[in-house]
Amino acid sequence: MRKSFFLIGILLLAAVGPTLSVAAPATTTDAGILFGGQSFNANQSGSSTVNFSELPSVVEVYTATWCSNCVDVEHALENIENTTGLQQYHTHRAINEAQDPLGSIEIDQRFHDRYGVMAPPVVVFNGSVIKVGSVTDAESLESEFTGLAQQNMDISGTSTFAWNSTSNTTGTATWDINPLNLSVIQWQLDQGSSLSAYAWIVEASASFEEGTNGLGDYPHVVRGIVELGEINMTSNILSGSANITLPPAYDGNDLSVHLIYQFNQPAEVEEPGVETPPLVENPEEGLPAASLLASLCVIFGAAFIRRD
Repeated sequence: MRKSFFLIGILLLAAVGPTLSVAAPATTTDAGILFGGQSFNANQSGSSTVNFSELPSVVEVYTATWCSNCVDVEHALENIENTTGLQQYHTHRAINEAQDPLGSIEIDQRFHDRYGVMAPPVVVFNGSVIKVGSVTDAESLESEFTGLAQQNMDISGTSTFAWNSTSNTTGTATWDINPLNLSVIQWQLDQGSSLSAYAWIVEASASFEEGTNGLGDYPHVVRGIVELGEINMTSNILSGSANITLPPAYDGNDLSVHLIYQFNQPAEVEEPGVETPPLVENPEEGLPAASLLASLCVIFGAAFIRRD
Protein backbone atom coordinates (compact mmCIF):
# COMPACT_ATOMS: atom_id res chain seq x y z
CA MET A 1 0.00 0.00 0.00
CA ARG A 2 2.83 2.46 0.85
CA LYS A 3 4.44 1.75 -2.50
CA SER A 4 1.17 2.60 -4.21
CA PHE A 5 0.90 5.96 -2.41
CA PHE A 6 4.56 6.66 -3.21
CA LEU A 7 3.90 5.94 -6.89
CA ILE A 8 0.84 8.18 -6.86
CA GLY A 9 2.84 11.01 -5.27
CA ILE A 10 5.52 10.79 -7.96
CA LEU A 11 2.94 10.80 -10.73
CA LEU A 12 1.14 13.81 -9.25
CA LEU A 13 4.40 15.77 -9.04
CA ALA A 14 5.16 14.92 -12.64
CA ALA A 15 1.68 15.95 -13.71
CA VAL A 16 1.48 19.36 -12.01
CA GLY A 17 5.14 20.29 -12.07
CA PRO A 18 6.41 23.01 -14.45
CA THR A 19 7.13 22.16 -18.03
CA LEU A 20 10.70 22.17 -19.28
CA SER A 21 11.59 25.56 -20.78
CA VAL A 22 13.96 25.39 -23.72
CA ALA A 23 15.72 28.44 -25.09
CA ALA A 24 14.05 29.27 -28.39
CA PRO A 25 16.32 31.11 -30.81
CA ALA A 26 15.07 34.25 -32.53
CA THR A 27 13.80 33.57 -36.04
CA THR A 28 12.99 35.69 -39.07
CA THR A 29 9.37 36.39 -39.96
CA ASP A 30 7.68 36.74 -43.32
CA ALA A 31 5.41 39.53 -42.07
CA GLY A 32 7.42 42.30 -43.75
CA ILE A 33 9.77 44.88 -42.26
CA LEU A 34 8.46 47.70 -40.11
CA PHE A 35 10.30 50.95 -39.41
CA GLY A 36 9.79 54.52 -38.21
CA GLY A 37 9.33 55.86 -34.69
CA GLN A 38 9.05 59.64 -35.06
CA SER A 39 6.62 60.91 -32.45
CA PHE A 40 4.98 63.87 -30.76
CA ASN A 41 2.90 64.26 -27.62
CA ALA A 42 -0.75 64.10 -28.63
CA ASN A 43 -1.56 67.52 -27.11
CA GLN A 44 1.38 69.30 -28.79
CA SER A 45 2.02 70.15 -32.44
CA GLY A 46 5.34 69.68 -34.17
CA SER A 47 7.25 68.60 -37.28
CA SER A 48 10.51 66.74 -37.87
CA THR A 49 12.56 65.37 -40.75
CA VAL A 50 15.09 62.62 -40.01
CA ASN A 51 17.32 60.24 -41.92
CA PHE A 52 16.31 56.59 -41.79
CA SER A 53 19.68 55.85 -40.18
CA GLU A 54 18.63 58.03 -37.22
CA LEU A 55 15.35 56.22 -36.64
CA PRO A 56 15.14 53.88 -33.62
CA SER A 57 14.79 50.14 -33.85
CA VAL A 58 11.04 49.49 -33.60
CA VAL A 59 10.46 46.80 -30.96
CA GLU A 60 6.99 45.29 -30.54
CA VAL A 61 6.39 43.57 -27.21
CA TYR A 62 3.47 41.18 -26.75
CA THR A 63 2.65 41.13 -23.07
CA ALA A 64 -0.04 40.85 -20.36
CA THR A 65 -0.48 42.10 -16.83
CA TRP A 66 -0.58 38.51 -15.52
CA CYS A 67 2.47 37.30 -17.44
CA SER A 68 5.34 36.82 -14.98
CA ASN A 69 7.86 35.90 -17.69
CA CYS A 70 7.05 39.17 -19.45
CA VAL A 71 8.62 41.06 -16.54
CA ASP A 72 12.08 39.62 -17.30
CA VAL A 73 11.69 40.50 -20.98
CA GLU A 74 10.52 44.05 -20.32
CA HIS A 75 13.24 44.75 -17.75
CA ALA A 76 15.88 43.48 -20.19
CA LEU A 77 14.58 45.82 -22.90
CA GLU A 78 14.52 48.75 -20.47
CA ASN A 79 18.13 48.05 -19.49
CA ILE A 80 19.34 48.41 -23.09
CA GLU A 81 16.86 51.06 -24.28
CA ASN A 82 19.26 54.00 -23.95
CA THR A 83 22.37 52.26 -25.28
CA THR A 84 20.66 50.78 -28.36
CA GLY A 85 18.18 53.57 -29.08
CA LEU A 86 15.27 51.17 -29.45
CA GLN A 87 11.64 52.29 -29.30
CA GLN A 88 9.19 49.99 -27.50
CA TYR A 89 5.55 49.40 -28.37
CA HIS A 90 3.59 47.06 -26.07
CA THR A 91 0.57 45.12 -27.31
CA HIS A 92 -1.46 43.68 -24.44
CA ARG A 93 -3.31 40.43 -24.96
CA ALA A 94 -7.06 41.01 -25.29
CA ILE A 95 -8.54 38.07 -27.23
CA ASN A 96 -10.26 35.70 -24.76
CA GLU A 97 -8.68 37.80 -22.02
CA ALA A 98 -10.35 38.64 -18.70
CA GLN A 99 -7.38 39.69 -16.54
CA ASP A 100 -5.84 42.52 -18.59
CA PRO A 101 -7.80 45.73 -19.35
CA LEU A 102 -4.98 47.46 -21.28
CA GLY A 103 -5.36 45.70 -24.62
CA SER A 104 -7.92 45.86 -27.41
CA ILE A 105 -9.29 43.09 -29.61
CA GLU A 106 -8.35 44.99 -32.79
CA ILE A 107 -4.71 45.54 -31.85
CA ASP A 108 -4.32 42.02 -30.47
CA GLN A 109 -5.81 40.60 -33.67
CA ARG A 110 -3.35 42.64 -35.74
CA PHE A 111 -0.42 41.15 -33.82
CA HIS A 112 -1.80 37.62 -34.17
CA ASP A 113 -2.47 38.04 -37.90
CA ARG A 114 1.05 39.34 -38.56
CA TYR A 115 3.07 37.00 -36.37
CA GLY A 116 0.83 33.99 -35.68
CA VAL A 117 1.26 33.91 -31.88
CA MET A 118 -1.17 34.54 -29.05
CA ALA A 119 0.83 33.70 -25.92
CA PRO A 120 3.16 36.27 -24.33
CA PRO A 121 5.97 37.10 -23.97
CA VAL A 122 6.97 37.76 -27.58
CA VAL A 123 9.35 40.44 -28.90
CA VAL A 124 9.55 41.46 -32.58
CA PHE A 125 12.37 43.65 -33.90
CA ASN A 126 11.55 45.85 -36.92
CA GLY A 127 8.83 43.43 -37.96
CA SER A 128 11.43 40.99 -39.26
CA VAL A 129 12.91 39.04 -36.32
CA ILE A 130 10.78 37.41 -33.62
CA LYS A 131 11.82 36.11 -30.21
CA VAL A 132 9.29 33.95 -28.35
CA GLY A 133 9.56 33.41 -24.59
CA SER A 134 11.96 34.65 -21.92
CA VAL A 135 14.60 31.91 -22.04
CA THR A 136 17.85 32.68 -23.85
CA ASP A 137 20.90 30.67 -24.81
CA ALA A 138 22.94 33.89 -25.01
CA GLU A 139 24.86 35.35 -22.07
CA SER A 140 21.70 37.22 -21.05
CA LEU A 141 18.46 38.54 -22.49
CA GLU A 142 20.11 41.96 -22.62
CA SER A 143 22.94 40.72 -24.83
CA GLU A 144 20.57 38.83 -27.13
CA PHE A 145 18.21 41.80 -27.46
CA THR A 146 21.12 44.17 -28.09
CA GLY A 147 22.24 42.13 -31.08
CA LEU A 148 18.71 41.93 -32.47
CA ALA A 149 18.09 45.66 -32.00
CA GLN A 150 21.23 46.60 -33.92
CA GLN A 151 20.35 44.79 -37.14
CA ASN A 152 20.85 46.83 -40.31
CA MET A 153 17.77 47.11 -42.54
CA ASP A 154 19.75 48.71 -45.39
CA ILE A 155 17.23 51.51 -46.00
CA SER A 156 18.41 55.05 -46.70
CA GLY A 157 16.52 58.28 -47.23
CA THR A 158 14.48 60.67 -45.10
CA SER A 159 11.12 60.70 -43.39
CA THR A 160 9.07 63.77 -42.46
CA PHE A 161 6.31 63.65 -39.86
CA ALA A 162 4.09 66.49 -38.68
CA TRP A 163 1.39 66.39 -36.02
CA ASN A 164 -1.13 69.22 -35.62
CA SER A 165 -3.14 68.92 -32.43
CA THR A 166 -6.58 70.41 -33.07
CA SER A 167 -8.25 69.47 -29.76
CA ASN A 168 -7.79 67.21 -26.77
CA THR A 169 -9.08 64.27 -28.82
CA THR A 170 -8.29 65.11 -32.46
CA GLY A 171 -5.40 66.06 -34.69
CA THR A 172 -3.96 65.89 -38.20
CA ALA A 173 -1.01 63.67 -39.10
CA THR A 174 1.07 64.49 -42.18
CA TRP A 175 3.84 62.25 -43.52
CA ASP A 176 6.34 62.22 -46.35
CA ILE A 177 8.86 59.52 -47.25
CA ASN A 178 11.86 60.06 -49.51
CA PRO A 179 13.66 56.72 -49.96
CA LEU A 180 17.10 56.90 -51.58
CA ASN A 181 17.93 53.21 -51.52
CA LEU A 182 14.94 51.42 -53.00
CA SER A 183 16.44 47.92 -53.15
CA VAL A 184 14.92 46.60 -49.92
CA ILE A 185 11.62 48.40 -50.43
CA GLN A 186 11.37 47.32 -54.07
CA TRP A 187 12.19 43.72 -53.13
CA GLN A 188 9.32 43.69 -50.63
CA LEU A 189 6.96 45.18 -53.21
CA ASP A 190 8.08 42.61 -55.80
CA GLN A 191 7.02 39.88 -53.35
CA GLY A 192 3.47 41.23 -53.45
CA SER A 193 3.67 43.32 -50.27
CA SER A 194 2.23 46.80 -49.92
CA LEU A 195 3.76 49.65 -47.92
CA SER A 196 1.60 51.95 -45.80
CA ALA A 197 2.09 54.72 -43.27
CA TYR A 198 0.38 54.36 -39.89
CA ALA A 199 -0.16 56.45 -36.80
CA TRP A 200 0.36 54.45 -33.61
CA ILE A 201 -1.16 56.07 -30.52
CA VAL A 202 0.80 55.09 -27.43
CA GLU A 203 0.13 55.62 -23.72
CA ALA A 204 3.40 56.31 -21.90
CA SER A 205 2.33 54.47 -18.75
CA ALA A 206 -0.89 52.90 -17.46
CA SER A 207 -1.38 52.05 -13.80
CA PHE A 208 -3.06 48.72 -13.02
CA GLU A 209 -2.30 47.62 -9.47
CA GLU A 210 -4.37 44.46 -9.91
CA GLY A 211 -1.87 43.09 -12.40
CA THR A 212 -0.65 39.81 -10.93
CA ASN A 213 2.89 40.02 -12.34
CA GLY A 214 3.58 42.85 -9.89
CA LEU A 215 4.64 45.64 -12.25
CA GLY A 216 1.80 47.97 -11.30
CA ASP A 217 2.71 50.55 -13.96
CA TYR A 218 2.76 49.29 -17.53
CA PRO A 219 4.69 51.36 -20.10
CA HIS A 220 4.49 51.94 -23.88
CA VAL A 221 0.90 50.67 -24.21
CA VAL A 222 -0.40 50.78 -27.80
CA ARG A 223 -3.92 52.20 -27.60
CA GLY A 224 -4.71 52.63 -31.29
CA ILE A 225 -3.38 52.06 -34.82
CA VAL A 226 -4.68 54.20 -37.70
CA GLU A 227 -3.69 53.77 -41.35
CA LEU A 228 -2.65 57.11 -42.85
CA GLY A 229 -2.24 56.00 -46.44
CA GLU A 230 -0.61 53.54 -48.82
CA ILE A 231 2.70 54.34 -50.48
CA ASN A 232 2.78 53.74 -54.22
CA MET A 233 6.19 53.98 -55.87
CA THR A 234 4.77 53.58 -59.38
CA SER A 235 2.31 56.45 -58.99
CA ASN A 236 4.81 58.47 -56.92
CA ILE A 237 2.47 58.62 -53.93
CA LEU A 238 5.03 59.22 -51.19
CA SER A 239 3.15 61.55 -48.84
CA GLY A 240 -0.24 62.03 -47.30
CA SER A 241 -2.34 63.53 -44.52
CA ALA A 242 -5.17 62.25 -42.35
CA ASN A 243 -7.41 63.54 -39.57
CA ILE A 244 -7.30 61.34 -36.47
CA THR A 245 -9.60 60.90 -33.49
CA LEU A 246 -7.49 59.75 -30.57
CA PRO A 247 -8.52 56.70 -28.53
CA PRO A 248 -8.94 57.31 -24.81
CA ALA A 249 -6.01 56.74 -22.48
CA TYR A 250 -6.48 54.10 -19.80
CA ASP A 251 -5.60 56.76 -17.24
CA GLY A 252 -3.85 60.13 -17.18
CA ASN A 253 -3.07 62.37 -20.16
CA ASP A 254 0.10 60.88 -21.61
CA LEU A 255 -0.74 59.82 -25.17
CA SER A 256 1.72 60.28 -28.02
CA VAL A 257 1.39 59.84 -31.79
CA HIS A 258 4.05 57.82 -33.66
CA LEU A 259 4.69 57.46 -37.40
CA ILE A 260 5.30 53.84 -38.45
CA TYR A 261 5.90 52.52 -41.97
CA GLN A 262 4.71 48.94 -42.33
CA PHE A 263 4.88 46.38 -45.11
CA ASN A 264 1.72 44.30 -45.40
CA GLN A 265 1.67 40.85 -46.91
CA PRO A 266 -1.17 40.00 -49.32
CA ALA A 267 -4.03 38.19 -47.64
CA GLU A 268 -3.87 34.42 -47.98
CA VAL A 269 -6.89 32.68 -49.45
CA GLU A 270 -7.62 29.46 -47.57
CA GLU A 271 -8.55 26.45 -49.64
CA PRO A 272 -12.07 25.17 -48.94
CA GLY A 273 -12.16 22.25 -46.56
CA VAL A 274 -8.70 22.95 -45.13
CA GLU A 275 -8.75 23.68 -41.43
CA THR A 276 -6.13 25.86 -39.78
CA PRO A 277 -4.39 23.93 -36.98
CA PRO A 278 -4.87 25.44 -33.49
CA LEU A 279 -2.14 27.65 -32.10
CA VAL A 280 0.10 26.20 -29.42
CA GLU A 281 0.36 28.37 -26.35
CA ASN A 282 3.77 29.36 -24.99
CA PRO A 283 5.02 26.45 -22.83
CA GLU A 284 6.49 28.94 -20.36
CA GLU A 285 2.98 29.87 -19.20
CA GLY A 286 0.44 27.45 -17.74
CA LEU A 287 0.36 23.76 -16.83
CA PRO A 288 0.72 20.75 -19.12
CA ALA A 289 -2.94 19.73 -19.21
CA ALA A 290 -2.40 16.73 -21.46
CA SER A 291 0.32 15.39 -19.18
CA LEU A 292 -1.94 15.90 -16.17
CA LEU A 293 -4.79 13.97 -17.75
CA ALA A 294 -2.56 11.09 -18.79
CA SER A 295 -1.00 10.86 -15.34
CA LEU A 296 -4.38 10.85 -13.60
CA CYS A 297 -5.47 7.99 -15.84
CA VAL A 298 -2.40 6.03 -14.79
CA ILE A 299 -3.09 6.84 -11.13
CA PHE A 300 -6.68 5.62 -11.21
CA GLY A 301 -5.63 2.55 -13.16
CA ALA A 302 -2.99 1.73 -10.58
CA ALA A 303 -5.49 2.20 -7.77
CA PHE A 304 -8.00 -0.21 -9.30
CA ILE A 305 -5.30 -2.80 -9.99
CA ARG A 306 -4.18 -2.53 -6.37
CA ARG A 307 -7.70 -3.13 -5.11
CA ASP A 308 -7.95 -6.27 -7.19
